[in-house]
Amino acid sequence: MSASQPAKTAEDPTLLVKIFGKDRPGITAGLFDTLAAFAVDVVDLEQVVTRGRIVLCALVTEPSMGTEGELRATVHSWAESLKLQAEILSGTGDNRPRGQGRSHITVLGHPLTAESTAAIAARITSTGANIDRIFRLAKYPVTAVEFAVSGSDTEPLRTALATEAAALGVDVAVVSAGLQRRAQRLVVMDVDSTLIQDEVIELFAAHAGCEDRVADVTAAAMRGELDFEQSLHARVALLAGLDASVIDKVRSEVRLTPGARTLIRTLKRLGYQVGVVSGGFTQVTDDLKERLGLDFAQANTLEIVDGKLTGRVVGEIVDRAGKARLLRRFAAEAGVPLAQTVAIGDGANDLDMLNAAGLGVAFNAKPVVREAAHTAVNVPFIDTVLYLLGLTREEVEAADALDG
Repeated sequence: MSASQPAKTAEDPTLLVKIFGKDRPGITAGLFDTLAAFAVDVVDLEQVVTRGRIVLCALVTEPSMGTEGELRATVHSWAESLKLQAEILSGTGDNRPRGQGRSHITVLGHPLTAESTAAIAARITSTGANIDRIFRLAKYPVTAVEFAVSGSDTEPLRTALATEAAALGVDVAVVSAGLQRRAQRLVVMDVDSTLIQDEVIELFAAHAGCEDRVADVTAAAMRGELDFEQSLHARVALLAGLDASVIDKVRSEVRLTPGARTLIRTLKRLGYQVGVVSGGFTQVTDDLKERLGLDFAQANTLEIVDGKLTGRVVGEIVDRAGKARLLRRFAAEAGVPLAQTVAIGDGANDLDMLNAAGLGVAFNAKPVVREAAHTAVNVPFIDTVLYLLGLTREEVEAADALDG
């Protein structure tokens, strides 16, 4: 706008020009070439293409006196020449201002049904929020859509939708809108049953012939029924006498969670730093750090004497409080504010870390963890966490392509 032009007000006349029909190259340029002849200004613009059908909306200022009829006729004639439909509505001003309190609501479904979408939309409305925009982030391996909403604070929305999501069997993540969402620069993950599909101590236990006994203690600890440090010492004691050569066998048996490589590769391409903290063992996490190019890794260390596991751990214990402490340490070393961190985990011993992070994600987690975390993901693909950061599947694939 030049200095000689008066500022537009909410009462200034505007025209909403809507074009829809079969998509093809050149439609957007053609519409604005047509409008340019009438010297109108663009107030707002949005275009959506779904299954080869375009909806193009342009909000423009009123043309000069006496030319609106000519503009309408010209636009309709242009649209008909391309076998498109046109609708032109008179009005005043811009879109209404968005309400205070803005959030992004990501919904993940496998599949995403019309019933669940209707229920989520109704629950958003019941909180007093308005849906300003909806768009798809991904169509596989899950369907992910994002609602941009305003008019309600994030926490009431999160509380209301958590109950609805559980009943519907979909995952719903609610985060505050703003630059901070894309500024989260450190991601720290649990390892067992999060980054990998296994519980490492159970892999060791299988070689020691005590898998069932260890699994029972592990399950109780993850449910929060046992003190983690006590359960760690009890389980490790069962490994006493195991030959250290089994470490290489366990490393080869570890299975990455589907999407783990894509998640880490994409985050690294985007400039994130990525770390892991584990109640498992450095004998495995150090190998994962090297294989996956992680920036940070910390876990417990199995004591080895004369080529045998002693049944003890040495050094600092990584337990529930230790994981949160390590998140803060990694953030400090990375130069990242704690508010710009993301933590991902599944067990009760991850809760302090999830709550300390700017965004805590419960991944296929126990009920006590899902209820306490900022958001939950219950599909088996860990790279779906990228959608919670506002990334689309196309952006993820583009980052993958850069890595060959």
